[in-house]
Amino acid sequence: MVYLKSLVFNSLFYVGTGILVIVMGPVLLFPSRYARAVARFWGYMTYLLLSMIGITQTVSGDRHLSRQVLYAVKHQSAWETIILSWLLAAPAFVLKHELLRLPIIGWFFLKTGCIPVDRSAGMRALREMRAAGQDLAKKHRSMLIFPQGTRVAPGADQPYEIGVFSLYQATGLPVVPVALNSGHVWPRNSWLKYPGRVTVEFLDPIEPGLDRKRFMAKLKQRIEDRMLVLDAISINK
Repeated sequence: MVYLKSLVFNSLFYVGTGILVIVMGPVLLFPSRYARAVARFWGYMTYLLLSMIGITQTVSGDRHLSRQVLYAVKHQSAWETIILSWLLAAPAFVLKHELLRLPIIGWFFLKTGCIPVDRSAGMRALREMRAAGQDLAKKHRSMLIFPQGTRVAPGADQPYEIGVFSLYQATGLPVVPVALNSGHVWPRNSWLKYPGRVTVEFLDPIEPGLDRKRFMAKLKQRIEDRMLVLDAISINK
């Protein structure tokens, strides 16, 4: 049954996404708020498709939708790159530069005001990310970054990268840590989707002003302490 449901979801998801970006392509000619509206709709559409195959979600904590913040999100799956656009009203995502090469979708990413990062560029990439973050902060945009820089399988260890601190320092925004267990239903590098519940927790924000060492330690502790709980719940279901 998992194989059949996964086939149904993947077929509807990719066909629906293709139709959406083609039909809504003309919005790329208009201000970015229209592209962000398409991103939110894409997230909602995906949520509905996932619900059809038995994948639901629970969201707890303050999403800070009325406040400009920097979200630091655990990255286990493609789930959060899509669904959080809807749940968080399309914040500016920090994403790898290669995604801009995707036909039409890459143009949408750029139009929404994302921060593309060339991970092979070293310190130049950090400087460009800081500058882009400062510009978005002046425009009163919230931002979202995956502090480990890549998708991490449940239970796997991956260091927290300096990029999240660079944005925190450059923008002066509070950082909202986000823990989630999406990798148990939508595993990385797999087309299979498993019925279950994704739990998303928005944790207490880290206010501006901390030095690098204290900030990185506090961010990692807040997220990883909750991940121990969320992953354990998922495994024991």
